[in-house]
Amino acid sequence: MAAPRPPPARLSGVMVPAPIQDLEALRALTALFKEQRNRETAPRTIFQRVLDILKKSSHAVELACRDPSQVEHLTSSLQLITECFRCLRNACIECSVNQNSIRNLDTIGVAVDLILLFRELRVEQESLLTAFRCGLQFLGNIASRNEDSQSVVWVHAFPELFLFLIITDHFLKSPELVKAMYAKMSNQERVTLLDLMIAKIVGDEPLTKDDIPVFLSHAELIASTFVNQCKIVLKLTSEQHADDEEALATIRLLDVLCEMTANTDLLSYLQVFPGLLERVIDLLRLIHVAGNDTTNIFSTSGCVKAEGDVSNVAEGFKSHLIRLIGNLCYKNKDNQDKVNELDGIPLILDSCSIDDSNPFLTQWVVYAIRNLTEDNSQNQDLIAKMEQQGLADASLLKKMGLEVEKRGDRLILKSTSGTPPL
Repeated sequence: MAAPRPPPARLSGVMVPAPIQDLEALRALTALFKEQRNRETAPRTIFQRVLDILKKSSHAVELACRDPSQVEHLTSSLQLITECFRCLRNACIECSVNQNSIRNLDTIGVAVDLILLFRELRVEQESLLTAFRCGLQFLGNIASRNEDSQSVVWVHAFPELFLFLIITDHFLKSPELVKAMYAKMSNQERVTLLDLMIAKIVGDEPLTKDDIPVFLSHAELIASTFVNQCKIVLKLTSEQHADDEEALATIRLLDVLCEMTANTDLLSYLQVFPGLLERVIDLLRLIHVAGNDTTNIFSTSGCVKAEGDVSNVAEGFKSHLIRLIGNLCYKNKDNQDKVNELDGIPLILDSCSIDDSNPFLTQWVVYAIRNLTEDNSQNQDLIAKMEQQGLADASLLKKMGLEVEKRGDRLILKSTSGTPPL
């Protein structure tokens, strides 16, 4: 006598196929979670059924790892695995109850083990890559804004899975996972990740059309983290915090923002990012004052260690702040005006001095002023009046390809010959 079929489960009043054991039933469930996300939770039994399918299908992957000739027979198993991950991924979106139910079934451990098995297959089947990506998206979603899940992902995935992902560039392609796990990383690990981002952005191959949405997500993480934490770098003014790892990681955030805003596809997003330009100007003012008030790592002479070696971990920091301001103001009238309103133009001009710890400082000041004054008569007038009052160095303006000319009762800031007009 056949065993009785389990009763169908319900999700937001919709009947869920039971048993959930074939691809079409999984796809139906995935679609339900997609439609109901942010609003509904599901009974634990549904996730148990999905997990059972995931475990059963993973056995086929294990067999293929032991016997490569079996790889060609993985198609149906990979389809089931992919749909399981999609279902779980969708169920986790903005729903902590579902996240907790799935985590408590030890689904995270099963998922990590399965992803590591994918690595051993060493094949480039599109179906395998799709399952791999969906698995990473699931890990990112279950860990999103859920500290308990983040901790479990970290326990199962670090260091083996993360090292594998970083080496193969797959981690950067998983913005949900990067965002969820950034808070769990040590500052040294964060610096490594940020260096990888920089290498990807400035690499010989430009970001592809598929890369841009991923890096827009990264840009949100980098910009929001910088806005919230950038004042940590002021700890470096104290000799006892001169090698503070958290401050050093924050400095690297600025480096990433400079490279991101040099990319036209990412620039427009960051130009309107709430609070970013204001915070950069505020921080420039704070380190400018700190460097002038006392001898510290932000002073123009740098910081000399007892053994006589110049060691400035903040090298280029002021230059990069000014570079970022210039980028954010590129052909953007609102940001040009905002810098003026925040008294940022006199601050930038006053920052231009010979400084061994900030190579190319003058060049970045020139760049920022040109972007601030391009097609902006108000900012041009301000600099012209500053020059007349002795508040702006005429020789510096000349280096910028600018000069002040008096026309009747007006002072006009204009380009010198050989430079494009403002």
